[in-house]
Amino acid sequence: MKRVIYFLAAVLLTTGCRKYVEIDQIGTRTFKYTSDYRALLDNSAVMEAGFSLPIYSGDDTRFLDASKQASMTDIYYNAYTWQPQYWSDIQGDVDWERLYKVIYTANEVMDGVMDSERGTDDLKRQLYAEAQVHRAYSYWCLVSLYAKQYDAATASTDLGVPVLLTPNLFVSLKRASVATVYNQIISDLKAAEPALSDLPDYNTRPSKAAVYALLARTYLGMRDFTNAQLYADKALAIQNNILDLRQFATSTASFPYRINDKEVIFSKIVSSYLFTGIQLDTALLSQLGTKDLRYTLFVKPGTNFSPAFTGYGYWRYRYSREMQAINNGLTVTEVMLIKAECAARDNNANAAIDLLNTLREKRFLAADYIALTVGTAAEALKSVVEERKLEFFGTGLRWLDQKRLNKDAALATTVKRTFKDVEYTLEPNSPRYVYPIGTKYILLNPEIEQNP
Repeated sequence: MKRVIYFLAAVLLTTGCRKYVEIDQIGTRTFKYTSDYRALLDNSAVMEAGFSLPIYSGDDTRFLDASKQASMTDIYYNAYTWQPQYWSDIQGDVDWERLYKVIYTANEVMDGVMDSERGTDDLKRQLYAEAQVHRAYSYWCLVSLYAKQYDAATASTDLGVPVLLTPNLFVSLKRASVATVYNQIISDLKAAEPALSDLPDYNTRPSKAAVYALLARTYLGMRDFTNAQLYADKALAIQNNILDLRQFATSTASFPYRINDKEVIFSKIVSSYLFTGIQLDTALLSQLGTKDLRYTLFVKPGTNFSPAFTGYGYWRYRYSREMQAINNGLTVTEVMLIKAECAARDNNANAAIDLLNTLREKRFLAADYIALTVGTAAEALKSVVEERKLEFFGTGLRWLDQKRLNKDAALATTVKRTFKDVEYTLEPNSPRYVYPIGTKYILLNPEIEQNP
């Protein structure tokens, strides 16, 4: 029997696969038409899910305000202080659940769309390919959060996440290896590419540009810098516009909605009031300075937020008039910085700095802009890493950069923060860079092995 997506997704996430009980679907109908699958994929409330907890974990945030600390709930306090477990036995993990719901929906589309009615073969292939990209993106998020950083020497034995490739609930939930998850991501993306248009009708839909950008991000995490640069080039050949922040220096009225933002290649968002009013780290603010338009536009005093706090907070999402939607999906600027990093690692400091200057020129007023000068490749690499921190603060991407850059001794960082008068330290390559899996899911499915 064909199943109803909202019901089964909830069952998969809350009761465990072998505890599923079939329920009579009175008053519903099966997925029959190609348009049904188009509607599933266009349900952005489900399919646009990104990740959220890294916003609390990364070193670009620093909750110094006493009222902010006092009001922080247990899950977010645990993520902020890198605890061994974040959730009680009955609490759910919003990232785990939202990402697996995307995967279940994508699998449902792939299971039925090719046999659906009233759709052309080209449209069916396109929808199948879109589902593959959504699935690949969600697995990239999951393996990045809940598994060790990819290491070619250990990836085949390091625990990844459960890989589900059909909507069948009666399957093993044993964790696949990190290598298996990465291979699945790459396989899905390469298989999807031929059926997709270069650019989408809306940036919430997958496209060739999104495939190439996600492949670049994936290969960067694998330290396959040759392929990362190859796919960054492919993505930029299709979509390469970046916002000129100088246009908004005196008025933000025309700042684009996320869905119309020419920088956004593939929109994935954090959507919750708990991720607004994020207090920013003082070291980050010093690094930004007061002339960088990312400071003047995207940083506001805590008095601008509700509830108010001392210090400064992340503000950019306000300009998209969506209030709580923070984008951490794929963007042109990320792809540019991937290409710049690969150039620096290939000892091409000139190319790396040229890319940084192309970006930075649109992040300062002309009177305040100072071009970076070319030095060594190692210096260029550090400049790229710092620019990533400035470009992506407040989105959660910095946490994933910290994790992967710990593989480079020169770029590894020790992070210390004080919370309620207790000091916490996160060492490079600490096990705390791997998020714990919610106890609830392991109790329901004991074959899911916990992270150390």
